[in-house]
Amino acid sequence: MNPKKLKQLKKRAKQQATPPYIEQMQRYRTLFKDDPKILVMINNVLESDRLLAAGLPPQQLPVLQVPDHFQDELFARINQSFAIGDPAGDAEWERLSDALPKVDKLLRDFRDYVEDKYGMWAYISAPFLKDLADFVGDAPVLEVMAGNGYVSKGLRRLHPSQTIYTTDSKAWTHEANNQTGRQPVTAIEPLDAISAFKKYADQVKYIIMAWSPDKLTIDWELLQAIRASGTNITLICIGEKYGATGSKQFWNHADYQSGEAVEQLNRHYRPFDLIHDQVYLIH
Repeated sequence: MNPKKLKQLKKRAKQQATPPYIEQMQRYRTLFKDDPKILVMINNVLESDRLLAAGLPPQQLPVLQVPDHFQDELFARINQSFAIGDPAGDAEWERLSDALPKVDKLLRDFRDYVEDKYGMWAYISAPFLKDLADFVGDAPVLEVMAGNGYVSKGLRRLHPSQTIYTTDSKAWTHEANNQTGRQPVTAIEPLDAISAFKKYADQVKYIIMAWSPDKLTIDWELLQAIRASGTNITLICIGEKYGATGSKQFWNHADYQSGEAVEQLNRHYRPFDLIHDQVYLIH
């Protein structure tokens, strides 16, 4: 058999053998029902999934990572619940301690799940959307690289009469197993960032750019176009500086604003995993 074909079949078999992500989390919710520190993280994941599936913005997340000393706390709890030498206590310890690294990995993988299932890369929560809506007010907005349109939809829900131009090149739709652009939650005009800017530059006050693709220079090209136009437009950028998003050229040459407005925009935009993205105001 062709080695590539064999690899694909093995990967498919592995995926079929693994229960769906949410099914696993529901099982671990039952398993760790007596451990609030784990339970609260699992419940947050399940509630976020429920809201996204219903077409609603999810809630803000805590850090999704098993605390460093939790295993010691688990051992102490089991010792308090069972007599020394009780086989049931030993079995409980073995069952939960064996599950702990597995649930920790699932929690850390939540971003991957949301990307794969819903095509949401920047985690756009309801509290953050309220902060963003308060910041832009009723001013006209252009969203570029909108993906499935979660930011624009959230703003429209809060400001139904606001002018919001939602655009994306839709290049992602050509990639297999990528839901970005395949499940739009609002109407999206098929324009790349530069074309969208040229079309709407004289009609907007803010441009929103969330999670520009890693290492592609489209973000830097857009920033140069904004500067060359002479327009007084603020770029609201959501990303991880020198990390998972955007180009080195963009991060090197951006002029970053600071102050209360930036702090307010990041009040509810908090890292929940190893990616430390945040909101930047850029000229």
